[in-house]
Amino acid sequence: MMAVPSRKQPPGRIKIMQALRLLMEEQGFDAITTAEIARVAGVTEGLIYKYFKDKRDLLYQVLEEMFEGVILRIRARMDLEKDIFGRLHAFIDETVAVYATQRVFARIILIEVRSLPDFFTSRAYGCVRVYSRMLQGVLEEGMASGDFRQDLDVRFLRDILLGAIEHTCLWGVLFHRELDVAGVAGQLITVVREGIGPST
Repeated sequence: MMAVPSRKQPPGRIKIMQALRLLMEEQGFDAITTAEIARVAGVTEGLIYKYFKDKRDLLYQVLEEMFEGVILRIRARMDLEKDIFGRLHAFIDETVAVYATQRVFARIILIEVRSLPDFFTSRAYGCVRVYSRMLQGVLEEGMASGDFRQDLDVRFLRDILLGAIEHTCLWGVLFHRELDVAGVAGQLITVVREGIGPST
């Protein structure tokens, strides 16, 4: 389960955000209207604009809230691991598990927002940066300890790993296919061990 943000929210705002998440289980964001959101939430359409600038702002705030829970989940799993490869495996495994089980989150982050220029100035994108820095931190620690090769650019390596995770999971998200979480994570960590482990 994802962590529930601790900040208290107005009931109407919660209903609106839950309504969008529910609607996105069946259809893409562009096909959803504010009238539908209001109907599912059981509120007036005007109330949406009390809490959100527009439909896209609602999307970003839903993503931000969901991403906060994802970050807490991944961080908690990584904190259980002492070995650097264990922490890297935990990051990959939990990310794949999130994409496999939280399909609305996966659709939003992998499909819906990538082509929206204002996403990259939103608070939701701030969560992407935190998530990315978590991986970069593990890679930097591994390089500093000698567990990983030191002749690689850490940001380039981070982007390769994130891209591999996302590309591997994308088809499952697009076509509603089951993802073999352990298999995907296991193969990715094997490639990482072989590719960025210290030279012998």
